[in-house]
Amino acid sequence: MIIIRTPLRVSFFGGGTDFPDFFSQHGGAVLGTAIDKYIYHTVSHLPSWLFDHKIRFAYRKVEHAKSLDEVEHRPFREILRYCGVHQDVEVNLASDLPSFSGLGSSSSFTVGLIKGIRAFQGKHIGQDELARSAIHVERDVLREAVGQQDQIFASFGGLNVIRFRGECDFVVERVPVSQARTRELGDSLLLYFTGITRRAHEMEASKLANMERIRDNLKKMLLLVDRAYDALTGNRSLAEFGKLLHETWIEKKQLDPSVSAPMIDRLYETGITAGALGGKLLGAGGGGFMLFFVPPERQAAVRAALSAYHEVPFGINAPGSTVVHS
Repeated sequence: MIIIRTPLRVSFFGGGTDFPDFFSQHGGAVLGTAIDKYIYHTVSHLPSWLFDHKIRFAYRKVEHAKSLDEVEHRPFREILRYCGVHQDVEVNLASDLPSFSGLGSSSSFTVGLIKGIRAFQGKHIGQDELARSAIHVERDVLREAVGQQDQIFASFGGLNVIRFRGECDFVVERVPVSQARTRELGDSLLLYFTGITRRAHEMEASKLANMERIRDNLKKMLLLVDRAYDALTGNRSLAEFGKLLHETWIEKKQLDPSVSAPMIDRLYETGITAGALGGKLLGAGGGGFMLFFVPPERQAAVRAALSAYHEVPFGINAPGSTVVHS
């Protein structure tokens, strides 16, 4: 049995500029991190001659299929087809956190399954090829309205700036900070679940349809990437990083009316009033997880104010998709 562990991600700055519709003209960049919350795939051989099915896939439901065309889960079906596996395989899926919650789980699923199937075939796939394969499957095969940061964070892991220069032309830059600075950043972040899940690609499609209207907002969000990078890598207080998160959240809410909602705004304002310096809703918007930057001395007050919501402890700078057992 092969076990693959693939991280979820937190995107701090630049989300939305990772779409070719934008970066092909203006360039793009994202500052973010893989986190120590994971999606797990187990891949094993299925002796189909002993059963009445040739493929088994277990996720929130269990599928038994006699052929690839019978598989209902479209990403699973098309990834198997892309990898050239048509039978005699069993895959089981588990996750530390809910899907459709702004942490890049769909791309982590794609990355982890491609890596797992390649390992099942006895093939090694490197981080760069893995990311590019996942981008191709999601954008060109599945035709989903997704950007390109999630697949890269899932493949490479780490605390990075990813710079986009052209279609499938990206550079991953590790953020050059000390372990102490990384720890200080991680210790200043609080993550809360809104209780709402949604499908990101449906929301992103709405934004892309209005690209001309939101182009200036995305340009402002792109400029914040380098400002945040300087705040993180310089000698100044990390409080500046937190305040920049507030700026990017203000811009993000202008991208589409569905990005926020009255309940989300109340959650955010409660956190800010209690002592958070900034924050943002992760992912496309509309639900999922709210991230706050809170200096340690203010965290007790913020936690008390947000006691009605579920906090999820997490760590940053996690490794990329990995075979943990084979």
